[in-house]
Amino acid sequence: MTKSEIRKMALQERKMLSKDALKLQSMGLLEQFALMDFSGVEVVHVFLPMERKGEPDTFLFIDWLAQNYPAVRVIVPRADFGSSLMTNYVYRGAEGLVESFYGILEPVDGEVYLGKVDMVLIPLLAFDLRGYRVGYGKGFYDRFLEGLETKKVGISLFGPVGEIADVNAFDIRMDICLTPDRVYRFS
Repeated sequence: MTKSEIRKMALQERKMLSKDALKLQSMGLLEQFALMDFSGVEVVHVFLPMERKGEPDTFLFIDWLAQNYPAVRVIVPRADFGSSLMTNYVYRGAEGLVESFYGILEPVDGEVYLGKVDMVLIPLLAFDLRGYRVGYGKGFYDRFLEGLETKKVGISLFGPVGEIADVNAFDIRMDICLTPDRVYRFS
């Protein structure tokens, strides 16, 4: 299947999830996240969920990191839809966020982060067994991850699709993908 076909299917699948089911899926993802090795991890990039798109609640991950690894610095993105690039900001709490025109919670201002990133949590609609993902199609994360030495961790509400047929040279492969009931590792 192509990215476009998979995207339509995944968006439909998400639409069918109730709020309670999404909450349970998010809790399952947190359980898988908590099993990861955080030794040597100092900075984690966490995408913030778009509620209207039925994305997993990554605030659970942020809160868990604060409780269990308080020395880990969390950074969150702000998207520039003109350039399709993201700027990272040090996360200072939900009160410093506003919803953008596109329904994305983003920091209004604060400390821009330009340093090393040890782990990136990547939003996706679907992924395949080779570690490639289907996102919303704007390429924000492929641009961000290009040339970045980091652990790339996809966050998926559902298991993998067989194979994404139209992977291209710009698509960045994930190292790991978390689902609510399993961790997939890609070599």
